[in-house]
Amino acid sequence: MSCGHCSDAVTEALTALPGVSAVEIDLPGKRALVTSAAALEIAAVRDAIEDAGYQLV
Repeated sequence: MSCGHCSDAVTEALTALPGVSAVEIDLPGKRALVTSAAALEIAAVRDAIEDAGYQLV
């Protein structure tokens, strides 16, 4: 992620995952903090990020 558009796209993709209540993006750190009521499978998170056009690093 390198811009506001990138962070918006990743936020939208992650927010669409079942149980996700919040997503905080740290653009300079290229990180996302996801708050969820239930455990998330890393594969689902990776797939959501990749479907948005980005890579999980």
